[in-house]
Amino acid sequence: MPTAAAACPSATWNPITKSSSFSAHDREILTHHWHPVAFSAEVADKPYAVTLLDEPIVLYRTGSKLNAARDICSHRGAPLSKGWVQGENIICPYHGLHFGTDGRCTRIPSEPNANLTERHRIQMYATREDYGLIWVLMAGSDAPFAQMPTWHDHSYQRILPPSLDIAASAGRQVEGFIDVAHFAWIHHEAFADRDNPVVPTYKAELTAYGMHAEYVSSVSNFPKQMQHRAPDGFPWKRTFDVFAPFTARLAVNFPDAHHQLVILNAASPISARKTRMFCAITRNFDKDLPLEDVYAFNQQVFEEDRDIVELCRPEDLPLDLSLEIHIPADRSSTAYRRALSALGLGRAFTS
Repeated sequence: MPTAAAACPSATWNPITKSSSFSAHDREILTHHWHPVAFSAEVADKPYAVTLLDEPIVLYRTGSKLNAARDICSHRGAPLSKGWVQGENIICPYHGLHFGTDGRCTRIPSEPNANLTERHRIQMYATREDYGLIWVLMAGSDAPFAQMPTWHDHSYQRILPPSLDIAASAGRQVEGFIDVAHFAWIHHEAFADRDNPVVPTYKAELTAYGMHAEYVSSVSNFPKQMQHRAPDGFPWKRTFDVFAPFTARLAVNFPDAHHQLVILNAASPISARKTRMFCAITRNFDKDLPLEDVYAFNQQVFEEDRDIVELCRPEDLPLDLSLEIHIPADRSSTAYRRALSALGLGRAFTS
């Protein structure tokens, strides 16, 4: 089951010395949303370094508690991820300062009788574990969270392919994931067909959490080497739900009754120009087939997307719909841009 931890009070100092690649306005909004930063299996009692919204973060476990802190010691700015965990404390490698799970400094070895105050605190962040991933909330305590009920349904197999780094914005990556018109052109080697490019009319609508779209077409979701399993004329239904800003869920109904594939596309905004794409998959069929085949197909699809998304200009995802042309097949992506605008993000969003 998912677990979550509340954020600790903010530190009284600001260690960030370089400018953010996000606008201050957009970055402030994004800090109030959950973002994935690592696989749960990657983090144990040894400090683990990640980056989110240009900020260095260290993850570590103390007993059964998962912790996330700004990866900068409040004393001389050393990376805590180069230190170690001892009991309930993370220890700075530079001068040995100890910090508890609430961010408070608990010991200064060179000054055993020091008066430890709030000034000695390091910044802690809220954490949550779900879908095999670790999520971080940098600001606030009440934020919506992406839903994937099949992950907790024992009739579904859980699959966690490797992550993929993309030299592009998180918004561009998510929009590519929900775009249905590009199947025939970008994924013609993986599963689609350039002789079947027509996008039937479909609906996309804004929701309280982001965007919902249902798309039915004759484009099979089987890999090319398994296309013989797709019956002629089968109506493939794909249901997209975007949990703004950067998580999208795709549910695909397969030919055999009740067979379903669910993909959670979770884009982590390392910076405005670098995204780490995490993917959690569930399926209630073909559970005896090798997972290596799933990993390979998933990587092929996302690398095909990466090749074009990294080249799109502008790098920012234009939220002002007048800045680009749109066609009826773009219903999902224009709805997604409206959902980002509804969060208050800027008109030319640097995600």
